[in-house]
Amino acid sequence: MKIKLFSYNVVDTPIHRLSGVTKLGSFLFLSFAVMFSYDIRVVLAIMLFSLGVFKVSKIKFSQVKAMLIYVLIFLVTNALITFLFEPEYGVKIYGTRHEIIHLVGRYRLTWEQLFYQNTKIFKYVAVIPFGIVFLLTTNPSEFGASLNSIGVNYKVAYAVTLTLRYFPDVQRDYHNISQAQQARGLEMSKKSSLFKRFKNALIIIIPLIFSAIDRVESISNAMDLRGFGKGKKRSWYNKGKMTLQDYTALTISILILITTILISVFVNKSRFFNPFI
Repeated sequence: MKIKLFSYNVVDTPIHRLSGVTKLGSFLFLSFAVMFSYDIRVVLAIMLFSLGVFKVSKIKFSQVKAMLIYVLIFLVTNALITFLFEPEYGVKIYGTRHEIIHLVGRYRLTWEQLFYQNTKIFKYVAVIPFGIVFLLTTNPSEFGASLNSIGVNYKVAYAVTLTLRYFPDVQRDYHNISQAQQARGLEMSKKSSLFKRFKNALIIIIPLIFSAIDRVESISNAMDLRGFGKGKKRSWYNKGKMTLQDYTALTISILILITTILISVFVNKSRFFNPFI
């Protein structure tokens, strides 16, 4: 069977050994640092750090290939829409104009607009590895415990945990149903047209939905029989303990965030780095 997508990646790495609270906190601190700053120097530094973390986590490309394709489509679409609606936004931000070429009408390609949009793209590229690492290296139960530790109601935290645990089950059911349908003559290979494969995929989705409903009902009945939700609090079996590695990771994340804010406030005097002055 193919490698499961969007599921917990069981590997012994320094990233996996961190507690769920640490990974959640670090992800939030680093994501805020990337989103706060439009200094391309800071963004590139954090991007290299995020790619290093991604490499250490030993996540296989096959696990995130589909996600990266969607991200690439999103980045291209976002860049085109930004230019179509605000072709002069970079000029407004940096206060200068260095025109490259006049395309048509009000659309003029400038170095300021290119610099702004490239900075935005690098910001996304910097934060996406953190999200992937957090999602694929955190045990779903430990993630629920982490959410509950920062004040999220345990019912909501448990619902998120069940959702993450459900991804591998849905993938397995889809694979099994697909194999059964292909054995009956349903064409799903690359030999058929894209439209035909899409239509046949819809045929598979129908039994998949019924299978999902049955599983949800079974889980709901089991939780009701065990009195889930009766108490105001609950304990977590997989709640990780904080170690020196956890405190070190959190400290590094906080220092990166603080450094980003200080550079924006005292060096650039703004969230934007302006190379055109």
